[in-house]
Amino acid sequence: MHPSRVDTVREVATPEGCALTLRLAGPVVRARAWVIDALVRVGIMLAVFPILHWILGRLAPSLLALTAFGLEWFYPILFEVFAQGATPGKRSSNLVVLNEDGTPVAWGASLVRNTLRAVDFLPLFYGVGLATMLLGEGFQRIGDIAAGTVVVYRDEPYAVLALDTHAQVLALGVPLTVEEQHALIEFVRRVPSFSEERADELAAIVEPVAPAGESMSAKQRLVAVGYYLMGHR
Repeated sequence: MHPSRVDTVREVATPEGCALTLRLAGPVVRARAWVIDALVRVGIMLAVFPILHWILGRLAPSLLALTAFGLEWFYPILFEVFAQGATPGKRSSNLVVLNEDGTPVAWGASLVRNTLRAVDFLPLFYGVGLATMLLGEGFQRIGDIAAGTVVVYRDEPYAVLALDTHAQVLALGVPLTVEEQHALIEFVRRVPSFSEERADELAAIVEPVAPAGESMSAKQRLVAVGYYLMGHR
């Protein structure tokens, strides 16, 4: 058997120059997430229909059909872009959609992967998508391959780091681009997975921007600035 079909762990290089481990999600857990999302959409439809019928009368079925169309196509896109890559079904299954390089998905990738669900669904119940996932190396359906995305397990320790209320907080005082802010936040979130030497090495790269002070090393200063950027005050 091809080793890539047994090993569902993929390592990618992050923008910070570190190796990020992605645990790829297989078809079973993704099917469970899909069922949950389908039930959520059905629940929305059942809640909306009486209101539409009361307001619009005979026009309610037509508007309900439009609502169903909107939910089918825009529900996953909006959650993937605005809810950190996870619909309610994926979040409850501890999954997240990312780009293949481990970065968050944006509008373009989400539109492509979800538009091609129509192809993956053929001939019935995602037959093409399931075959593509099982035959490929990254559990990617056609939509994922075209968009360059993967569905992976959410790293819980990585996700809860931002809840630490005891970290020092520091405003840098130097304008940063959105990309620089994202890179700094990612560094802060991944610090626990780095060795001391690796964390110091990465901090030294941006030390001219965030120089170490008398009471703080470059790494401590970056962490403090990162917590400031994440909203801690």
